[in-house]
Amino acid sequence: MSNNNKGFAATYDDIWMVDGVRTPFVDYQGAFSLVSPIDLGIKVGRAALERAGVPATDVGSVVTGSVAQASFDAFMLPRHIGLYSGVPQEVGAILVQRICGTGFEIFRQAANDLNGGYADVALCVGTESMSRNPIASYTHRGGFRLGAPVEFKDFLWEALIDTAPNITMIQTAENLARKYGITREEVDQFAHESFERAVAAQADGFLAGEIVPTDNEKFELEGYASRGIELPRKTPAQDRDTHPRPSPVDALARLRPVYRDGVQTAGNSSALVDGAAGAVVARGGYVRDHGLKTLGRVAASAAVGVEPEYMGIGPVPAIRLLLERAGLSMDDIGCVEVNEAQGAQTLAVMKALEMDRNKLNVNGGAIAIGHPLAATGVRLTITVAREIRRRNQRWGISSACVGGGQGMALLIENPDYQA
Repeated sequence: MSNNNKGFAATYDDIWMVDGVRTPFVDYQGAFSLVSPIDLGIKVGRAALERAGVPATDVGSVVTGSVAQASFDAFMLPRHIGLYSGVPQEVGAILVQRICGTGFEIFRQAANDLNGGYADVALCVGTESMSRNPIASYTHRGGFRLGAPVEFKDFLWEALIDTAPNITMIQTAENLARKYGITREEVDQFAHESFERAVAAQADGFLAGEIVPTDNEKFELEGYASRGIELPRKTPAQDRDTHPRPSPVDALARLRPVYRDGVQTAGNSSALVDGAAGAVVARGGYVRDHGLKTLGRVAASAAVGVEPEYMGIGPVPAIRLLLERAGLSMDDIGCVEVNEAQGAQTLAVMKALEMDRNKLNVNGGAIAIGHPLAATGVRLTITVAREIRRRNQRWGISSACVGGGQGMALLIENPDYQA
């Protein structure tokens, strides 16, 4: 383990992602808009265990993430995901939160549990409803005083502001655009490529390989209330991401920037979507004893802090620390998934690391597919594990920047790599 002023990192010798799956990522206020993130989490928890061929009764740790409180029973989210996925009552559950890095933190916490001998199998679930972010007030518990402002605000919008430097997440991307000389044309071209790659990955069936179709469904737990997914009336089962679409550069160029003379628009920033992703992670001894095939080895993790005003650069020091700890270089890495929080931010990361564009987000990124906060890191890690297997490459990295000024990264090894 490494813990110094560059951040902290750890390597793992025998921790394995057995399998993973996600719901489709569905546009904000779309088919999942009335579904609790707990129920989306239960859906992928059950599906991940089924795909992995691991009985829920073998799970010894449940690690979940969900950033916004999107239901009145949000406090129960980790426990309900575990119980309704069939995990024994005796097994505890935890919620972790590192904003956009939450999905990676889920894997880190699970790996630490397994490495420490606390469990043989961990169920990992990240789930988020952007549609159900509340309209909230934090100042009216004591009532409404005569003439005082009524302070109900849009949590989803207000949460984009880092109140320390008093800038929005989009402004941090604009800062990076200026620092790295990134133009609006470059950002729109990058966004176009993200959409183009995601559309191609839908057409060739790659994205379908990690998606569990999601429809109306009841989740029963003996002795307790039923839960479930109920889509709006006459809504068909959701079996594909809804945001990817042909997006020509000239169409993107017509969109107004969020800030005057800026490079970021609604079309070249991450899409607002609802969704969940889950994975089963296990110790090597359990994998071998049960003859399981695995999706990838969780080889290392790293987390760092960066200047809040340039929070989008977080993947750069996180990936550098990860590589240093693992004794690798960027040349050793076959594919990289970096969350496309904003186009300029991802381009800055690519430029700083001198990354080959043909290795980065090869099946599209969050601009096209979407960024349901806590689910994103789980999705990126599943995606990169699948892609390095498809390409017969040994190493892949998943990473993201984190609001407030952090970065996180995971290193995944292909178990079937042939030199």
